Amino acid sequence: MSNSSRRGFLGVAAAGAAAAGATAVAPAAFAGEARRSATSADESVVAYLDDASSDRVTLLVGEREVVVHDRDLATRLLNAAGR
Repeated sequence: MSNSSRRGFLGVAAAGAAAAGATAVAPAAFAGEARRSATSADESVVAYLDDASSDRVTLLVGEREVVVHDRDLATRLLNAAGR
């Protein structure tokens, strides 16, 4: 992802990040209790799902882009964002 498109994406995604932040106030949306590992991110993370029917979740972490394929994570994020 180029720097210019990342800047544009982050500007537009602010509202989406706020919606994803709703997961912090709706713990019932997640099964079980997650615990942070010693290597977990210590900076802002933006999750981006470009296709709601896919298991692909793109995480923007600082200057890095991490792609994970996790159907359960994608479903939980979509449920937490709601309509």
